[in-house]
Amino acid sequence: MSESDTIKVLGIAGSFRSGSFNAMALNAAVELAPEGMTVETHDFRDIPFYDGDLEAGSGIPAAAELFREKIRAADALLIVTPEYNASIPGILKNAIDWASRPPHQPFDNKPIAIMGASPGALGSIRAQLHLRQILLNVGAQVMVGPQVLIGGAGQRFSAERRLTDEASQQFVRGLMQALAAWTKRLKG
Repeated sequence: MSESDTIKVLGIAGSFRSGSFNAMALNAAVELAPEGMTVETHDFRDIPFYDGDLEAGSGIPAAAELFREKIRAADALLIVTPEYNASIPGILKNAIDWASRPPHQPFDNKPIAIMGASPGALGSIRAQLHLRQILLNVGAQVMVGPQVLIGGAGQRFSAERRLTDEASQQFVRGLMQALAAWTKRLKG
């Protein structure tokens, strides 16, 4: 862990859509993080599509390298994913693909929590399962639970884009507390 006792979390949302429920859920996690934890969010929209020829010709692009550096600098990650066609969005998979390139890919042994929001009833459960599988493949230490599945997201956020549903707030708060404990246990 970092020299101070503060746990530094990098939070990313797998959707860039204005009005994204997952970006709103990430903002709620920032607000509901426990004392002793800071959450920095990162927008990775400038990362180009993965291309082995591009990598071979000019190395890892600056936007992807910045993402890798932010992952390395964080004690833990929080990934908030929507569900597209029963899986994660291509932009999220692309960012993970670039970040996991050798040498020294930053996911190895990194504590990670996952959550997601969806207008549908399932709250991104299938996407979260796929994301877990991808992250385990790159050596991340993905938390098993608690699971945060914000279904019916249209009724859980206000017009001001704030998570107003009390039960969902409790789930997010619990996830962030569990991430703090998980990170301390793995890094301690």
